[in-house]
Amino acid sequence: MLANYGLIGLFFIVVVLFSLVMVVTPIVLRYLKIVPSNPNPIKNSIFECGMETIGKTWVQFNFHYYFYALIFLALDVLVVFLYPWAVHLRELGLFSFFVVLILVFIVLIGYIYAWKKKVLEWK
Repeated sequence: MLANYGLIGLFFIVVVLFSLVMVVTPIVLRYLKIVPSNPNPIKNSIFECGMETIGKTWVQFNFHYYFYALIFLALDVLVVFLYPWAVHLRELGLFSFFVVLILVFIVLIGYIYAWKKKVLEWK
């Protein structure tokens, strides 16, 4: 029984070590002065597709993009959970069917809430 969790434990250790390496590496390189730091006006200039920018460089995006992204993310996560469930539906039984119905119901409630709040309407 414990051997089944060995792979999960190994994966957890790899994740923690990878995260620590990603955080510690820039700090170590900064203190060892391995990365050269010689700023000049050319390096600090605004760079956009190889040309000097024309007009405002900061463009404020419409926040509706984020709502669409969140709805897409919710539906994408739903598909990620539904696919393995659908592949093993016969082996999982009736209990898993009700669990997935609850999951779909939760996502559907969120989608209806967004629809009622008129988040999905483009103005």
